[in-house]
Parts: sequence; structure tokens; C-alpha cells
Amino acid sequence: MSETILDTDYVGKILGNNNYVPDETIVNVVFLALSLQKPILIEGPPGTGKTELSKAVARAFMRDFFRVQCYEGITFEQIVGEWNYQKQLLHLEMSKISDTITKPDDDVFREDFFIKRPLLSAFMNDNPSVILIDEIDKADEEVESFLLEALGEKQVTVNDLGTFDLKNDLMVILTSNSQRQLLDETKDRCLYLYIDYPSLEREVEIVKTHLPEASPHLVEDVVKAMQKIRRMNLSKVPSIRATVDWIKSMIMFNKNDLNEDSVKKTINVVIKNEEDREKVLNSFHK
Repeated sequence: MSETILDTDYVGKILGNNNYVPDETIVNVVFLALSLQKPILIEGPPGTGKTELSKAVARAFMRDFFRVQCYEGITFEQIVGEWNYQKQLLHLEMSKISDTITKPDDDVFREDFFIKRPLLSAFMNDNPSVILIDEIDKADEEVESFLLEALGEKQVTVNDLGTFDLKNDLMVILTSNSQRQLLDETKDRCLYLYIDYPSLEREVEIVKTHLPEASPHLVEDVVKAMQKIRRMNLSKVPSIRATVDWIKSMIMFNKNDLNEDSVKKTINVVIKNEEDREKVLNSFHK
């Protein structure tokens, strides 16, 4: 069996086979990340497929998938790992009451007393892997600084335990909604990718991969409407997922045309704010 040649054509094809419709820039960056073994930093508005790309890469290249969902106040311990204090205390108590002449090993700062969280688990995994560090901009700069060693030196250091070297071919993908500026050191270690809302043609193609049974007329009408809605001054711009859900809802109501009635029945799938809802309904009331 001939060995697969990794090139941009192959990357585009295999992502497409795994229900992700990439554009040329996405294909090029994923190809370079695989070839150069460098992390990817993906920025862009919420709902444009940043998270889904990391899952698609894991599926397409048959890699184990790990995920860190960042949030305000997340700590190094929750990303890398933490000591199992109960196990440590129990071990120390057992050491005290042992009546053997030779005292048991009372070193409780060993790997078997450490609970691995996603980052260290991904580093120590035996199989090629992908780790998604999602919405890194929600974590503070101190936590982001902890990640620089992993991104650049491919090592993770844990106090009292030591330094762990990467054991597999790991692709690191960070996403950001630009809630804050990331450190220059983070950007320097990563390939950069910006994913915006898709063009009409690409969004139609994306929807068709998820809903091949939907009528082409309905898909095109809904996608055109969604592209128009995103240009409105809304408090929350609808995602690509919302487009798919909108078409599913139209199908549930046996509607094949967008009109005032069908939009009124289904718009709550797309719009999540009452003021936004009124704007959108008014645009169809003509």
C-alpha cells in the first residue's frame, strides 16, 4: 500500500470527507501546521467553525482529541493537573501507622499522586493527538504564560514533579474571540488563521454536508437570508450552526419558502434577543 502524500489537495479532500468545508486559507494553514508541527492560533467571530475545525482535524487524521474550555478564572491546575491531596494524606497516614521495620516510601510527590488534566494527558498520550485550547482569550495572561513552554519547547513543567516531554505527534489548536489581546509570545509560537463568516457559496456547501436531504431551493433561500441578517446591526450575530438549525426547523414545519409566516414560526432558532428578533421580522414584513 502506497504511503499517503501530505499536500494541500489531500488536506482539503480529507477535511471535506469529514464534514468540514474549508476554504483555501484554512487548507494551507492546516497543511503547514501538520508539516511544520506548529500550533495554530485561530481568531474570528463566535460561530464561524473555529472549534469544529479542530474536531474535524482529529477525525480526518485519526488522532485522539483533547479539549480545554477556557473561562474567566481558569487555573494552571485545571489545564495541566493537580495533586490528589486525599490520596497523599491517606498514604502519609498509612505510613505513620505502619508497624513494619522498614518505613514505606512516604514520597507523595510522585506521578501516581498527580491527577492529569487535558494538557498533560495530551502530552503523555501514546497516540498522535489534537488538543483544542478553546477561547484562550477568556483566561488571564498568567495562565496564557504557563502555556508558552508547551507551545514552544513542547514540554510541560509541574512543580515538585518535573518536566514532561511531548510523547506523540501533537497538534495544538488555540481559539480566540478577541475578548482581549493575546501575548506576542503566544502569537510568535503559532501559525495564524482568521476564520470569518463564510461566503454565500461556502455556507451553502457547508449546509449541504449537514443536510443533504434539504431542497436546494430552501438551502439557498435560507443562506441568502442569513447573509442579509448578519449585515444587520444585531447584538448577537447568528452562527453557521444557526443556519443549519433554521433549515431543520423549516423542514419540521413542512415549509419550503421563506415568507413572513415561516420566518415568524422559526426565527427563534436563529435570533436570541427580542430587539434583534423585531428587526429581523420587520425586514421580512414588506
